[in-house]
Amino acid sequence: MAKYSKKRSKKAGLPPGALIHIGEKKTEEVKITIVEYDETHLREQEVKTIEECFPFKDKNRPTVAWINIDGIHQGEILGKLGESFGLHPLIVEDILNTDQRPKIEDFEEYHYIVLKMLQFQGNDGEIVTDQVSLILGTNYVISFQEKAFDIFHAIRERIRTNKGRMRKMGADYLAYCLLDAIVDNYFTIMETLGEKIESLEYELVSNPSPQMAHTIYNLKRNLILLRRSVWPLREVISRLERGESLLIKESTRIYLKDVYDHTIHIIDTLETFREMATEMLEIYLSNINNKLNNVIKVLTLIATIFMPLTLITGIYGMNFKYIPELSWRWGYPMVMLVMAGVGAAMVYYFKKKKW
Repeated sequence: MAKYSKKRSKKAGLPPGALIHIGEKKTEEVKITIVEYDETHLREQEVKTIEECFPFKDKNRPTVAWINIDGIHQGEILGKLGESFGLHPLIVEDILNTDQRPKIEDFEEYHYIVLKMLQFQGNDGEIVTDQVSLILGTNYVISFQEKAFDIFHAIRERIRTNKGRMRKMGADYLAYCLLDAIVDNYFTIMETLGEKIESLEYELVSNPSPQMAHTIYNLKRNLILLRRSVWPLREVISRLERGESLLIKESTRIYLKDVYDHTIHIIDTLETFREMATEMLEIYLSNINNKLNNVIKVLTLIATIFMPLTLITGIYGMNFKYIPELSWRWGYPMVMLVMAGVGAAMVYYFKKKKW
């Protein structure tokens, strides 16, 4: 079961900027890839040491560099990268802490952006999160992922094939493309959740089962996790779109506005799903109560029918010698006939009242 928060107790008492990884180690080795390009040239490579990334901090380089790091559990590597690119120690600390909420911080020379990448895991369709951190500089973008789940494969292909305006634009457009890929992945998550909700609604009406409570509970957990990941993203995109940073060109702000619209659409859909999940839980509980009431109703009717019969048998079970009809030959058949008549009369009365 996914946890809503990571343990931060290991950082208790340490000074600010301590390079301690908070979260699960999701890859054994740190993988570093570099894609450097302009309109006419492309160079893509996987490097073995973090020092090979240092030359790309030069603002005078005519190319755009995309440095992607898969695996953030080795604090010393990120520490060296931060020192070389002039990142604030608290930023490097936040990158190592995978419990961050989506946010953006403007340091004039670079932007620090935190996002949540979501995917389904396991047979029960549980949503798990991976933190994606972006550093947007003048002519470079550094992306940090918890594991090598390449959601940015389509962007790499666009760079390789030189399709569209990808290689004609700057680092800000590359950052937009990474943001857009993550937001588009949210649509995939929402579509899958929508199909599950529709199937669950039909099953809830046609044939509710005890297992359904567990399913609705998992659905509500997924929606809460999704809400925590998407709601703060609206502020992040809004600040990028409407801010006055020189790192974001006016031509890119138009595309950021489109991502903002997508985010609002996802939030609206998410709120609708949350209301539907709450209503489904109420309907399920109502069905359970109705079933319980029906069971109690049947038991009550049975007990009510047998009450006068029990009274009669109780009377004739008393140990008195002079009881009327005690020595009568037809006493026993007559009492049984009266009891059957009383029971039949009560059943007819209950049916007439539609109880």
